[in-house]
Amino acid sequence: MEGLDIAARKGKHGGRSLAITDDMLHTVLRRRAGGESVEQIQPDLITPIGKRKGQNPSVASIYWALAEHAKREAYPEAIEQAHADFAVLQASELPGPRAADQPESAR
Repeated sequence: MEGLDIAARKGKHGGRSLAITDDMLHTVLRRRAGGESVEQIQPDLITPIGKRKGQNPSVASIYWALAEHAKREAYPEAIEQAHADFAVLQASELPGPRAADQPESAR
């Protein structure tokens, strides 16, 4: 856990890269507003990075990105609060692990 914390402080975050970029999401939103379905839009999108670079993202990935976008639009204050809480958490000194040799009453 310490290594993950150090990496996060350096701006390194694990996990897969997102299959849908912001540009792709905007394209999907614009075309859906024009009446096209996700299944019609999906073959025209190309994943720019990651393991599936150069391939089409899955329909499920597109729907996931649309759902995440809807959450951000529905609760912008919650997103802002989460970012603020995270910034405070990163700026403050996190407590270290408790010493195992301390008696239970001293903890």
